[in-house]
Parts: sequence; C-alpha cells; structure tokens
Amino acid sequence: MILIYLGCTAIAAFALALVLGLTGAAPAAVAHAAFAIGALPLIFAAMSHFVPVLTRSGGAEPGVHRLPLVLQAAGVVAVAVLAGWGPGWLLHGALVAGLGATGAFLAWAIRRGRASLGKPHPGLAWYLAALGCLGLALVAIFAGLLWPAGYGALRLVHLHLNTLGFIGLTAIGTLHVLMPTVLGKPDPQAAPRLRRQLPWALGGVASAALAGVLPWLSVPAVLIIGGVLVHTLWCWWRSWGAATLFGDGASASLFGAGLGLLAVVLAGGAHGLGWLPGRPAVGGFFMLFLLPLVSGALAQLLPVWRFPGPMSPARAAMRARLVRLGALRAVLFLAGGGLTMAGFEAALALPAAGVLMFGVALVVALAGGGAGRA
Repeated sequence: MILIYLGCTAIAAFALALVLGLTGAAPAAVAHAAFAIGALPLIFAAMSHFVPVLTRSGGAEPGVHRLPLVLQAAGVVAVAVLAGWGPGWLLHGALVAGLGATGAFLAWAIRRGRASLGKPHPGLAWYLAALGCLGLALVAIFAGLLWPAGYGALRLVHLHLNTLGFIGLTAIGTLHVLMPTVLGKPDPQAAPRLRRQLPWALGGVASAALAGVLPWLSVPAVLIIGGVLVHTLWCWWRSWGAATLFGDGASASLFGAGLGLLAVVLAGGAHGLGWLPGRPAVGGFFMLFLLPLVSGALAQLLPVWRFPGPMSPARAAMRARLVRLGALRAVLFLAGGGLTMAGFEAALALPAAGVLMFGVALVVALAGGGAGRA
C-alpha cells in the first residue's frame, strides 16, 4: 500500500508544483514540491521494489518501506520553509532526516548486493551510484547553508547531483529493465549496455556538477550524458521500431521521457555556456522528463503493486486504463515543456492537462473502473 500511496502522492505533488508555479511561488519551493515531495520518495519506493529483483532476493523489510515516508516528510518541511511558511532552522532538520534516510537505504542496497544469489544485475550499480549522488547533493547544500559565501556554487552542485545524478541515473538504470517489461519483449543487450554506460554516465554527472564553478565542463557533460541517452534511444529504436514503442501508452511515455531528458541536457549545456538562463532548464527537467517518466512508469508498475502475483484480469484492466492516451500525454508534456522553456508561459496549460488526464485515469483505475483500449 505504501507504493501505491507514494505513486498517487507523486502525481498530487506534481499538480501542486504546477499550481505553485502558476501562482508565482518561489522557484525553489516549486522545484522541491515536485522533487522532494513527489519524485524522491517515489524513486525510493521503486528502488525497494527493484533491488530485490536485481539481487534475486526476498522483498524489502518493513523498515525499508518506511524510509520514503521519512524523505517525503522532510520534503514537506523543505517546501514549507522555502515558501516562507516556516522558520529557516527547520530546513537543517529536514536535511539531517534526508541524509539519514539516504544512508540507511544505501546501506540496505549494498547488503542486498553482497548477499545476492549470484552476481547482481548491473542495474544495482546504477542505483548505488544514484544514492551516492543524492547523499553528496544533500551534504553540498547543508555545507552551503553553513557557509554562505559558497552557497551559490554549492547550490548548483546540489541541483545537478539531484537531477542528473540521483533522478537521472536511477531513471536510466531502471528504464533498461522496465522498457522490455513494458513491451513484453526481451533485450539481451540491456545488462552489457548498463555495464558499459555507467562509467561514462558518472563522468557526465560529475562534469555537470562542477560546471557551476568551471563552466567549460558543461561541454563534456553534454557530450557524455547526451551520448549515453542517444545510444540508449537508438538501441531501443533499432530493436523494436516506432510501431512497437509508440503502440503502448507506457512505452511511448518512457521513450518520450528519454527524448525530453536529451533536450534538457542540451538546454543545460547552452545555459552553461551563457546562451540561455538557468531557470527554464529546471522547469524543462520537470515537464520534459519527470512527468512522462513517472506517468509511464506508474502506468506499468501501479497495476503490479495493486495486484501482485501472476497476471490477472483485474491487473490487465487497471493497466489498460492507465496506459490509455499515454502517447497523447507524452506529447502534451513534451510540447508544453518545450514551449515553456522557449518563453511561452501559457504553455504550462499543456503539461497541466496531461497531469489532470493521468490523475483522472488513476482515480478511476484505483476505484475499479473498466479498462479502456491500450
């Protein structure tokens, strides 16, 4: 039930972020509503589902399932403080709680890897790297709060390690496993591809994190991370083709998320070279990448979490409801994100419509509504 709860609250948090953005709230509060309340706890929950799979071990212990709730509570506190609704010292407590939850989760994932039946799937290494990035991101911003003179540079380190590091590495590592599952078609090259790509991806994330201090590093960051994304998308296209990838609402959303992240990386490189302001890139990451990623992943995973075990008519019906119009939602997210980054603020209505569509489908599916066409 925790997994289902966090999936639903992630969509609610995305809606809250859009509302805060439209009402002129502080950009940091908007970003943390989407990331700290919605995305991060959901990613932890998804990891607790996938780590046992990648290590061929039993399900996560109850204490592990509660760690995302600690992160979410810390996120609520952070948003309240950043929006001006609470005293600043609460932010320090939220950071300490976040660091504690991240450290505990990382230790659990390492133990599962060491106790794996055989060698763990290489996707586990991506999760460990992502959790390391999150820990470093929280340490960086904590140091920035204690050292005001270095806050600007450390905030950029925090931002890039959170977005491209924690969320990006987790997403890419998961998509190599999730996309074949969504399509019901094997990908024998997924594991070798993950092994080859991880050192490059880590180098790209490190370059992006340091680009705030050394702007010239934005160029290798774009080339490396962009190369990893292009390689992944091309392998999917070559293996399955457009008809298969776009014929299912979940896979269309996930492929769209990959395209969106590539666009954000390119925009981030332009910002690093001084060609574009930085704020649109953060909004673009949310609309172009996070929204299609989470909606596509939830369309596949929520039915499994709701009806565990073998495939059942109820699970199939719920999945059909959630993937319906998935390709249209992806178009709304990508079009709205691209237009918003270009300066057309009215285009926020497009991703807002996509979130509303998925939210309605989610409510109907959880209430037991009939299946639509996939």
